Amino acid sequence: MVPLTLAEHGALARARLPAVIWDFFEGGAGSEWTRRANLTAWRRYVLRPRVLVDVSAPHCGTELLGARLAAPYGVAPMAYHRLAHPDGECATARAAADAGALLITSIFASRTLEEIAAAAPGAPRWLQLYWLRERDALTALVRRAEQAGYGALVLTVDAPKVGRRLRDLRNAFALPADLTAVNLAPELTGAARRSAAGRSGIEEHSRQQFDTRLTWADLAWLRERTTLPLVLKGILTAEDARLAVEHGADAVVVSNHGGRQLDGTPPALAALPEVVDAVGGDLPVLVDGGLRHGADLAKALALGARAGLVGRPVLWGLAHGGADGARAVLDLLREELLDTMVLLGRPRTADLDRTALAPWPPS
Repeated sequence: MVPLTLAEHGALARARLPAVIWDFFEGGAGSEWTRRANLTAWRRYVLRPRVLVDVSAPHCGTELLGARLAAPYGVAPMAYHRLAHPDGECATARAAADAGALLITSIFASRTLEEIAAAAPGAPRWLQLYWLRERDALTALVRRAEQAGYGALVLTVDAPKVGRRLRDLRNAFALPADLTAVNLAPELTGAARRSAAGRSGIEEHSRQQFDTRLTWADLAWLRERTTLPLVLKGILTAEDARLAVEHGADAVVVSNHGGRQLDGTPPALAALPEVVDAVGGDLPVLVDGGLRHGADLAKALALGARAGLVGRPVLWGLAHGGADGARAVLDLLREELLDTMVLLGRPRTADLDRTALAPWPPS
């Protein structure tokens, strides 16, 4: 079967992956209310099509912090792609490059930064960081990212620790012995491979290594160690968006971590308008969380996002088809976006604004 929707990619992946790995990829925190809300929030807007518009040459390419993209989208940072496919992040990098998408590599990648860069030379890629207690390890990663051609740093700011993910606790999830976060020293990652009944190696690792003392003032320390643009991921409020501008962020990502951190937070799409309004065009705003169709991407752009990030579906494609499967997911999103733009009478991304949407059900 050739998958024609992202959901069909997911079904193929679920049939292939062990249940505990599927749960690790798919699970959220707590009751998973926020994870579900991320998916349903897109249905709260309907599209307002315009007619008798010349749509003969639709175009969705864009530029983001110096990176030229075939569509305003990218691969969200996700750890341990080798859980989905032996080629791991190298396959994802090839898929993103071929699709013209941005790749954001996780600090917990299961392939080295250099291998990922070599898999897709010249392609746009950024590096995501968690703030570890070992600042020397962060500094070393930043230096390697600069040397390997990564174009920005993405600091995840909503994770002083990993959220309480019940699927992982029930499965006593831990990384396989032959898989690790290869870009960090073994002593910084060993806890992720150990677990016990009712415990998660991933959560225990975060308790040991994530720095819970991080504040806005610490951003200056990171700024002093790199000239790369700094993107803050995990912004959900206007207050924090304004602070991001004040502290010199180059972009922000509206995100609730795919519903994997604090359960009960708003879906990212619901928080997007207030963040966009708060920054007032001072910096680009990206969004992730539950994006499952090109029409969802069109809605995000209409609400002011410069780009959308897709997470789990890329792993679905990777799991059942390697680099080709991951690229198929990204190509499908771009095709759906262009189809939406044509039928909406908005043939360029610049045409997508809030007049393209209406709340549903109407108030």
